[in-house]
Amino acid sequence: MKIAFLTAGGIAPCLSSSIGALIQNYNRVLPNSEMIGYLNGYRGLLLGKAIEFPDSVKNKYEILFEYGGSPIGNSRVKLTNLEDCVKKNYVKEGEDPLQIAAEQLKKDKVDILHTIGGDDTNTMAAQLSGYLKDNGYNLTVVGLPKTVDNDVYPISQTLGAWTAAEQGAVFFENIVNENTTSTRQLIIHEVMGRNCGWLTAQTAFDYRDRMKNREFIPELLIDQSRWDIDAVYIPESDFDFQTEVSRLKAVMDAKDGVNVFLSEGAGLETIVREMEGRGQEIPRDAFGHVRLDDINPGKWFAKQFSGALGAEKTLVQKSGYFARSAKPNNRDLQLIQKSAHIAVEYAVAQKNGVVGKDIDNNNEIGLIEFARIKGGKPFDPNVDWFCNLLNEIGQK
Repeated sequence: MKIAFLTAGGIAPCLSSSIGALIQNYNRVLPNSEMIGYLNGYRGLLLGKAIEFPDSVKNKYEILFEYGGSPIGNSRVKLTNLEDCVKKNYVKEGEDPLQIAAEQLKKDKVDILHTIGGDDTNTMAAQLSGYLKDNGYNLTVVGLPKTVDNDVYPISQTLGAWTAAEQGAVFFENIVNENTTSTRQLIIHEVMGRNCGWLTAQTAFDYRDRMKNREFIPELLIDQSRWDIDAVYIPESDFDFQTEVSRLKAVMDAKDGVNVFLSEGAGLETIVREMEGRGQEIPRDAFGHVRLDDINPGKWFAKQFSGALGAEKTLVQKSGYFARSAKPNNRDLQLIQKSAHIAVEYAVAQKNGVVGKDIDNNNEIGLIEFARIKGGKPFDPNVDWFCNLLNEIGQK
């Protein structure tokens, strides 16, 4: 039996650990199996670049639990985007990337392929799995859902998201100390989340939860109000700009600063419309997603609020790479290990799909058909814990 691993998309605090947990389970059920990893995701599969996992790796799988990132590398490749695959020299003009991938798997004598990624990765896995089935390839594909955005339907909790929220809170614990460097300072903490505000909301909740365990000295400038969050903006919730300006200007006058948690996708449509109105080209990746680093939503929000609030200094800090690069916390690691255990069981039984906590099955971890996997799952801003948070910080 030969097992292959592939990680793709942006990294999350689960990739190395997921591979480690899969190896751990295969050591148990198929101790003599061969294992390989395709380098840099679907790119390595198309180019036939893979590394073997010798016994020295299989016997040290637990070390992978201590690392973030991916031990076999990632990339963003859409197998059905022929133009992009040709442009990047992954395939030649006229070739079908799905066929190239299938033939490479056949050449490598792979029996089971594990894809670890978000909705784009597993959507590609679904396309590949369908192609393999339709064209008589005897190969099983089982995915694991990773994304810090926690926006894959119908999965209630994606791997690595809890850790990313926790690490974003840790990040802001340091950044917020900048409030002491000037008067009337606006600090914007930009958090990942293109279409889904879950990570921003959960990061804000985790930060305030951690803040409860800190002691402050209100006799000096170390007053809890200066360290607290004053606004949380996410894609799922609209807000009236002038109303927020009035509210936050009062906060600025009262405590000499304002702290904002901003989802990178909040206000994105408005920013894109403004750029298109100026005749600017919108930078996009192979999947058609707007390149948020090039758009810079945090800078746009800072420009809108800074003058209106009379800020003397504005600081925009992104926690994204810091948060997504961490190793998993204990809560995530437990979910990863349980998911990997079930993934191996289904893979050995030759059943295709993605293993995750299924919203439509009481959040039980099980095999979800590829056809049910899709991105863009929104965060529900009406959940009690988030509504309570907004009420506590005075944001209606």
